[in-house]
Amino acid sequence: MEDSASYVRMVHRLIEECILFNLSMEECMEALSKHANIIPVITSTVWKELEKENKEFFEAYAKSRAERAATDQILAGIQRMLSHVNSDVSKTQSLD
Repeated sequence: MEDSASYVRMVHRLIEECILFNLSMEECMEALSKHANIIPVITSTVWKELEKENKEFFEAYAKSRAERAATDQILAGIQRMLSHVNSDVSKTQSLD
């Protein structure tokens, strides 16, 4: 029984590392499967238990991830616009 409890604690710690890297549950499941040979259903089960125990934290975490994703989309759009502007300026300058 102690082995399974220590295994769950290890998965718990690895999930905390995933959270520090701002990963979603799905991304964490994939990362732990690939890098730690942890079966995704184990990661999912521990993650969901952590969500139950820390509901407010995970609600804030989900909101933060959504806000970050929106910000990333806005920044990507601005970068595309600037790229087009720079391209247009370069074309104009080469005509001179």
